[in-house]
Amino acid sequence: MLGLVRWVGPVARRPIGWRRSGSAFGCAHALLGPIRAGSTSSKDPKEETDSTAGSVDERTSVLSTAATAVPVSSTNPPGILEKFVAGEWPHVLSKAAITAPPGFNRWLAVPSSFLVQLSIGSMYAFSMWNAPLTMDFGVVAQASSDWTLAEVLPVFSTAAISLGFTTFFLGPWAERAGPRFSAVGAALAYSSAFAVSAAAVHLHSLPLLHVGYGLLGGMGWGLGYISPVSTLMRWFPDRRGLATGLGLTAFGAGAALAAPVIQHLLAANFVPPEYLGTVADVAISLDESGMMLAETANGIKEVVVATAADLKSFPADLAEGVYVTGTGSTGAPATFMTLAGVYGTSMLVGAAGNRAPRPDWKPEGWTPPIEESAMIAKHDVHHVTALSTPQFYLLWTAVMGNAVAGMTLLSAAKTTMGDVFGAALPAVVTGVFTTKYVASLSSANAAGRLGWAGFSDYLGRKNTYYLFGAGIPIAASIPILTSAFSEEPSTLPLYLFYGGTMVMISFYGGIFSTLPAYIADLFGQRHAGAIHGRVLTAWSAAALVGPNMLGYLRESSYETAIKELTSTLEPSQFEKAFGAPVAKLESLIEAKAITIPRLMELVPMGTTDPTPVLYNTTMYGVGGMLSVALLANYLIGPIDPKFHLKPTTVPPLQQEKKA
Repeated sequence: MLGLVRWVGPVARRPIGWRRSGSAFGCAHALLGPIRAGSTSSKDPKEETDSTAGSVDERTSVLSTAATAVPVSSTNPPGILEKFVAGEWPHVLSKAAITAPPGFNRWLAVPSSFLVQLSIGSMYAFSMWNAPLTMDFGVVAQASSDWTLAEVLPVFSTAAISLGFTTFFLGPWAERAGPRFSAVGAALAYSSAFAVSAAAVHLHSLPLLHVGYGLLGGMGWGLGYISPVSTLMRWFPDRRGLATGLGLTAFGAGAALAAPVIQHLLAANFVPPEYLGTVADVAISLDESGMMLAETANGIKEVVVATAADLKSFPADLAEGVYVTGTGSTGAPATFMTLAGVYGTSMLVGAAGNRAPRPDWKPEGWTPPIEESAMIAKHDVHHVTALSTPQFYLLWTAVMGNAVAGMTLLSAAKTTMGDVFGAALPAVVTGVFTTKYVASLSSANAAGRLGWAGFSDYLGRKNTYYLFGAGIPIAASIPILTSAFSEEPSTLPLYLFYGGTMVMISFYGGIFSTLPAYIADLFGQRHAGAIHGRVLTAWSAAALVGPNMLGYLRESSYETAIKELTSTLEPSQFEKAFGAPVAKLESLIEAKAITIPRLMELVPMGTTDPTPVLYNTTMYGVGGMLSVALLANYLIGPIDPKFHLKPTTVPPLQQEKKA
């Protein structure tokens, strides 16, 4: 009871000048407490001191309008909500609670960030979910009600957009609150994302999947990404590139670990659908929409036809033929729920071990370098002022253009490998092979984050970004490889594609691990974390453009290929195989009753399988975006001094208090 009296004390002891204006105002004041003097100041951010980084109160004042409507005493302590906004409540999660004592070994701060980064890095294994999500009802082949790849890929885009909004709006808060607070928030959002995704698949609700994997997943992704990176940069001011490389290597490696885990869990939870028999043994009819129907023990039900090409990636030994939709499970709901617990636990353990350096800390025996470089800032730029500089938008464009390539490949890596090479090389490109390919790309992502970031400490950030332009000829050569493969299948184009895409993904990893140091070089270290959060909106834009571009162009190429293959068949042959005339081709495509593998069983001998070239137009688009990024990086120059923070003798807030 005594504790309760102490907590409600500020309510009982109303401050001088307090007016009764309704109980809502009284409760709001008791909760929020007074807003510090100067919190609503309209001073230009550039007037902020450049020499007393730890003394300026940067608390968010979004609540100032409501709180200052009622005069309050300046002696009253801040309320819970104000402390939360400031990143100070609960204290155990705050930066003050995790500030390392003198003599702390900075390398001990690295493993904790690894646990968080490994977990959120699993977002890059999204392509592992493409097959189970697009065959939720059919399980072994797409049913008419199943989501298409073009419908599923935007979920990944939603996650990246949510990431961008999170880093943009919560980046400054994450910097104030510190790595533990942001990691706990990330853990709660990320584990909830997988739990909601499990419910979304079970209910077959695409909007709910966008809320779960998309919105909540992106929030966890963003909160878990930015603060640990800036904290490691403060621990390693002598090696900024290495610091970000260390933190983000674990992020890139997260998908390499997640891919086989997801594959194993999906296989363990897989339930085969009911098998009716071969196509010759089952009487299949079509309704007006093109849906395939057949007689079962429970009446007339929708069915799907699975070919050998469809079944080769499934864990069970399944026979070609007709299967009843809605009678099996891809294993996705149970897998999502399992991972919700695994990732939530891992991230909370990592959050508990986070440590931050003191504001004045520096490595023993280290002094800032004195060598001059036009591309390394000697002054800081406020994160608000940075938005007025051309360098911000040029860097944003360079990141976005480069990231499109990585996002495009990673969002559909497993699907792309199976489409391009699976039909012609079924003995090589198995389900295990495509899973290893996803893991290999993730390993290249991790290696690129560490290698290119460390390399940038010697070569320079801008020159390192120039090297990423090597992805342009790689992207342009992939259509040549796939076209050659479609004419004469062999393993050489397969391994060249494998190696070339790994190099491109290593560049993608290097973009983001080098980015925090590039920002610090351009805008100064002080507000680098907040500026980093804003530049990461380019990542969201890339995730919106890349996967959607792939989905649209792939679907367009797929429909064109089906129409071209259909033109090689006799109308009677087509109607006998699909139970409908050629005039209903569009309806059959929409109902997913006609596929390239089924047509390839009917077309004349010697007809080229068009599947390997379905992604050629996408790769041309990727090459174009990489060219734009290269040009933007070329145009980046030093920041105009007019944007620098202006040194002052007394910090602005202290000036107001003295007045």
